[in-house]
Amino acid sequence: MKQQTTMDDGPIDLSLPLDQPEPAADCQVCAALARQRATAEAQGDWSKVSDCNIEIRGHSSPHRRRRSS
Repeated sequence: MKQQTTMDDGPIDLSLPLDQPEPAADCQVCAALARQRATAEAQGDWSKVSDCNIEIRGHSSPHRRRRSS
């Protein structure tokens, strides 16, 4: 039996990248992440830019559950 080591020959469909999220206006955490993102972008570290975008989206999400104390 022949072992398959590659994907199918069909086309790969990729979506367009998401826009960069806006940090929440009065949030110091979001502001720090935005600064890290700007530094990473200036250095060409697109992986870090993506990581910061994910963190900003997750941190400033209005649907995020808050822990009750």
